[in-house]
Amino acid sequence: MKPLATPTAGPARTTPRFSADVAAALKQAGWHPGRWEIRRAEDWADQLLDHRAGEQAGHAVFPAAIEAWAEFGGLHFELSGAGREVARTPFLLDPLRGLHQARTLADLGRALDTRLAPLGEELPGQALLAIDEGGRVFSLDHTGEWFLGNDLDQAVSTLVLGTAPQRLRSITDLV
Repeated sequence: MKPLATPTAGPARTTPRFSADVAAALKQAGWHPGRWEIRRAEDWADQLLDHRAGEQAGHAVFPAAIEAWAEFGGLHFELSGAGREVARTPFLLDPLRGLHQARTLADLGRALDTRLAPLGEELPGQALLAIDEGGRVFSLDHTGEWFLGNDLDQAVSTLVLGTAPQRLRSITDLV
């Protein structure tokens, strides 16, 4: 797999990337600006690509997923209690938590007309987190599919702050 370069600094930000509450949770989980664990992300990509269970479809791996894993992979957020709109729950950003969910991700990807890669999970085993080729983040649980944000920054903020995610009822929900 061809390595992805460390992102270069863009134009100076006039506003912080994360709110103070989200930045504090990120710091507690081990994140810092410039975090880039590309070797770990590439190892995860190789493991996902190598995994096949019977005739099941294989995992999709693409740049948006690898970049998300490199910057945020391995972070564990120990959250609980009331959020702004919903209860906050612990979550882990580790794509191998979705190792056996390739078909589930492929099915939702077909419905959304995109490919999905595993991102992690909420509460061990409660919900699968996934990212699409455009960087949008979703949560899949026994009640349905949920849209967490247009990018990982928004999704982490949604989960950390306990903001209600948008339930996907149809493809037009995201248009």
